Amino acid sequence: MEKTKILVVEDQTIVALNIKNRLKNMGYAVPGTAVSGEEAIKEAELTDADLVLMDIMLKGDMDGIEASRIIKSRFGIPVIYLTACTDFETLERAKLTEPEGYISKPFKEEDLCKIIEAALLKSQSKKKD
Repeated sequence: MEKTKILVVEDQTIVALNIKNRLKNMGYAVPGTAVSGEEAIKEAELTDADLVLMDIMLKGDMDGIEASRIIKSRFGIPVIYLTACTDFETLERAKLTEPEGYISKPFKEEDLCKIIEAALLKSQSKKKD
C-alpha cells in the first residue's frame, strides 16, 4: 500500500525538519517541503501530495492562508494549518479557506496524527460525494 504523502510548508528550517521526521516516524511520506507560499504552490503541483501541513506565517509576499486557497482551488489538496498564530482576525481569514483542521504549535505527535487521519477521512468522503 502506498504511503500518504504530506507536503510540509514551514519557514523555519529546524521546525520543518522536525515535522518531517515526526511524520516519517508516524508512517507518512514527505515528498517535499516549502518555506514560502509561492514555493508551496510549486511543490503541491510537483509532489502530488495527499495533504498539506501549512504554517500560516511564511517568508515572502504570500502567507499560508493565500497559498492554501490557491492550492485547494488548483489542485484540490486538503490543508491543515499548523500555526502559533491564533489571533481572531487571522483565524477568521483562515476559516474562509475551509481547512481540514488546525493544530497549534507546539503540538504532541499523537494530536497531529489524529488531526491528519480525520482530515484524510473527511477528504476521502468529500471525493465520494
